[in-house]
Amino acid sequence: MISGLRLRQRAAVFRAVRLFFEERDYLEADTPLLLPVLAPERWIEPFTAGDLFLQTSPELCMKRLLAAGHARLYQICPCFRKGERGGRHLPEFSMLEWYRAGIDYLALMDECEELVKSVALECSARKLFAKPAGCFRLDIPFERLTVAEAFGKYARCDENAALAAGCYEEVMVEEVEPHLGKGGRPTFLYDYPAGLASLARRKSEEPALAERFELYADGIELANGFSELTDPVEQRCRFEEERRLILSTGREPGPIPERFLAALHDMPEAAGIALGLDRLVMLMTGAATIDEVVCFVPEEL
Repeated sequence: MISGLRLRQRAAVFRAVRLFFEERDYLEADTPLLLPVLAPERWIEPFTAGDLFLQTSPELCMKRLLAAGHARLYQICPCFRKGERGGRHLPEFSMLEWYRAGIDYLALMDECEELVKSVALECSARKLFAKPAGCFRLDIPFERLTVAEAFGKYARCDENAALAAGCYEEVMVEEVEPHLGKGGRPTFLYDYPAGLASLARRKSEEPALAERFELYADGIELANGFSELTDPVEQRCRFEEERRLILSTGREPGPIPERFLAALHDMPEAAGIALGLDRLVMLMTGAATIDEVVCFVPEEL
């Protein structure tokens, strides 16, 4: 069970996050946790509840709100993913997601950096924290590395060779990630191969790359964001490919999210991001594991 100090620290971080978005005219959304359909993702296995799924992310609902005309949205909510348990993983965890119309992934990187620094500064003013800036130097910009640059600097092969050999995730986790976000300077890793685009749009001038980034601090993956793909035809093709890959693992993929695809016709150019709040609390407090910063872990229930 979480200690009294950690619970107060956690509440302070959540309060600082909400303050950041309120000051920037974002609306806080509250979308359903139980959904009839999810975005198919080969690396994520959802929990089922009868004929419904527990959300792995509020992404699809948040984008439908964007398409309905709400230009700045954020949400703090629980998300659920099977098989995720470790020092930095839980099957139920707290996610922060935000979406903004009229910007791309580069501008979203700027806003993400502003958020992290703002939360660190807000927490620094509270006696609850010994040194909340911790992994976040506030006097210099965060590092920015393309995926190609990071693989060239730290890995035994380039990213395309790793993808072709089926060992991209292994090389990323073992050889690249441990070097990212060190020395108090978080790292934005950006311009992912198009095969790892997820729901991101391709770069118009370099279609082999996707306008996607991830943020790392002290070797911990903290956030994943991108310029949003708004082409329903291309998105359908990606969903079908993900369903095929899920089938190849022996799992049964869920149906295509048709209402989301229909909403893409009305979705503006936008960028969106998901940030693990439990991990942010870990970094702000200096906790060694995620277990220290949540009220209960599964083994205590």
